[in-house]
Amino acid sequence: MDMSSYQDNRKKYITLKTRELLQELPDYMFDFFRGIEHTTSVNTRMAYAYDIRVFLEYCHKEIPRFQNRTSLCDMTLEDLDEMAPREIEGYLEYLSYYEKEGNEEMQAYQNGQNGKARKLASLKTLYHYFYRQERLKNNPSALVDMPKIYEKPIVKLDVDEIAKLLDTVESGEALTQKQKVYHQFTKKRDLALIALLLGTGIRVSECAGLNLEDVDFNHNGLRITRKGGNETIVYFSKEVEGLLRDYINERKEMPCKELDTPLFLSLQHKRLSVRSIQLLVKKYSALVTTIKKITPHKLRATFGTQLYQETGDIYLVADVLGHKDVNTTKKHYAQMDDTRKRHAASIIKLRETP
Repeated sequence: MDMSSYQDNRKKYITLKTRELLQELPDYMFDFFRGIEHTTSVNTRMAYAYDIRVFLEYCHKEIPRFQNRTSLCDMTLEDLDEMAPREIEGYLEYLSYYEKEGNEEMQAYQNGQNGKARKLASLKTLYHYFYRQERLKNNPSALVDMPKIYEKPIVKLDVDEIAKLLDTVESGEALTQKQKVYHQFTKKRDLALIALLLGTGIRVSECAGLNLEDVDFNHNGLRITRKGGNETIVYFSKEVEGLLRDYINERKEMPCKELDTPLFLSLQHKRLSVRSIQLLVKKYSALVTTIKKITPHKLRATFGTQLYQETGDIYLVADVLGHKDVNTTKKHYAQMDDTRKRHAASIIKLRETP
């Protein structure tokens, strides 16, 4: 099977899931999703489908004039045209906390500023599309301000925490007795995986999608598929190379139940999923720090921080991390410049202290 089969299957799954969601939405939504197909990724379109469904559910449940509709499919473009900006603002307030029926019971949902901003952005895109197509006379979403996003400090591991994390993975001493039983079978895999995340800054989805053929020890390069489907090469250090070689020598002797050749296998001999990698990182990092919630994304931030501190080159960091817009990188790492400036100010002495 083609080495990109994992990515292809993932795309196929997301596409089918989006089509399934569209069955719950009015027919004109098909036009919208067809119209944005060439300018968005499959992941973005699925997120839009979820967000638009939440908005229509809000209209159906919370706005009196829509409560007599049989289903979400009964919401017309004329209904969207008649929405007032204050009703969309009410939707944002609704997103703070709402409940809906799950498989067996009511489930609660909460959104912070980031979640509200993303859902409003989806709605703005929807309105903009039909307004531009002249199928709507009004665009009330354009009159609603985006929620203010407050930048959070970068959560990352310090140098000593990185060393302690790798030592913990290698030794397994702090694990429970039950965990130690499995650790003897997964030690080399876990060590190589976490070292790879720390040493390259790749995303967890990129890590999960790796195949054996994607590792090139001649140049210490790694072929990955970025968000959006673009392939690129990232490079790893000699230290990471040694841990990867140890694991791959073991990996090649393992049976595999997949049709392709995933790099990281579970104990069930299947490709290690994104969720499994997240739990793996959580398990080990909890033994290193109790005050930091470390995820694969935080390991990515750790790599980005170290690279920026060593090089001072924000464009290099953006390129290696796969950020399409360097402003995304600046937004996350600019606070380190402030730290440098504060340190510089403390160096200057105006008067000798007695």
